[in-house]
Amino acid sequence: MSESLSALIEQTQGRRDATWHDFSVHVINEAWGSLVVAHQGAQLLHFAPKGQRNWLWTTPTPKPAPGAIRGGIPLCWPWFGDADTAGEPAHGRARTATWRLDAVDEHEEGVELHLTPTEPLDSQLTPRVVIQANAKRLNVELITEHTGDTPTSFTQALHTYLSVDDAFDVRIEGLAGARYLDKLEGFKEKTQQGELGIRGGLDRIYHSSRPLLLRSGSAQRRIAKQGSDSSVVWHPGDQRPGDIPAEESTHFVCVEAACTQLDRVWLAPGSQHLLSQHLSLEE
Repeated sequence: MSESLSALIEQTQGRRDATWHDFSVHVINEAWGSLVVAHQGAQLLHFAPKGQRNWLWTTPTPKPAPGAIRGGIPLCWPWFGDADTAGEPAHGRARTATWRLDAVDEHEEGVELHLTPTEPLDSQLTPRVVIQANAKRLNVELITEHTGDTPTSFTQALHTYLSVDDAFDVRIEGLAGARYLDKLEGFKEKTQQGELGIRGGLDRIYHSSRPLLLRSGSAQRRIAKQGSDSSVVWHPGDQRPGDIPAEESTHFVCVEAACTQLDRVWLAPGSQHLLSQHLSLEE
């Protein structure tokens, strides 16, 4: 039986490579807090400042490797949603590809990690990931460089699973008045009336670049972003995927910084795009 992420962290002083459910992961446990990132997908699975619980939710029962890992911050790249080409995986190639950890810059206040894929994932686009973490905040950057010869476009998302006490007691502030596409109603366009609460299954693409505030019980988490005019909010409601245990189904809400069909990114040769998501506790 595989060890839990919390057990791996407890057994780590400093940083080390380890295995979790047959996935290769890099574990960091320092005075400022703890972090776990999977080499598959450059996927952040755990982040917790010292004395706090994990800010992210990750399933304790992932699909066998190399299946996509449910939870943390999966990378949807170089497309978000279904592929345009038959036979390609949903949400792109990045989240199941192998990434190398190129650099870890540790200092007293926190850590910065740099990751790149071990094999090309696109004929013209090259991604890299930078993760910055300390005792007060988490910042994840997905940087896409155009290394080809002709203009091209792509969509993407940082598919962030935020840990909450009860998804149906969450309020998300900052989307009032924003228009959105409701994926559960055939991408019907609607306008958000008031602040957002979750009462059941929800899958929406908001056309918004505003920072958000997630209220969960007494906790308040600020969610800011850069390079994105789409905010995706998702919860499965009672349509629970098989890799989410029943007892875990209300302990997360996905709030994603994205570039979707509403704000597809176009790049010229030699240019680049930065998508970032910044999480912090509201003081």
